[in-house]
Amino acid sequence: MIKEFIARGNVVDLAVAVIIGAAFGAVVASFANGILMNLVAAVFGKPNFDSLTFTLGKGVIEYGKFLTALVNFLIVAIAMFLVVKAINTMQNFRKREHEEAEAEATEIELLTEIRDALVARRGDTA
Repeated sequence: MIKEFIARGNVVDLAVAVIIGAAFGAVVASFANGILMNLVAAVFGKPNFDSLTFTLGKGVIEYGKFLTALVNFLIVAIAMFLVVKAINTMQNFRKREHEEAEAEATEIELLTEIRDALVARRGDTA
């Protein structure tokens, strides 16, 4: 029963997607932390916002950690958006090519039918 469930294909596709997603997340996180946050360091003097805090009464509000996580999230979200957009564009391009090929085949079939009808008509009158 488990073998049949796994052999369906959707489970395997999902497993592959999770593995690739995890690897992609690691690549984007490395890009964010190694390159983009170093650009932030060049502009603001610190490689991340973790040290940004303010005191409220006796408590310390560490809003910098939230800002760093938010920036990393936005970077990952933009990267995922661009990947999905590229995949959709490729799929639409392939779909359009397939539809054009079908339209050409239909046009050729229609012209062939017209030719055959004309030949048959000429044969009937002769």
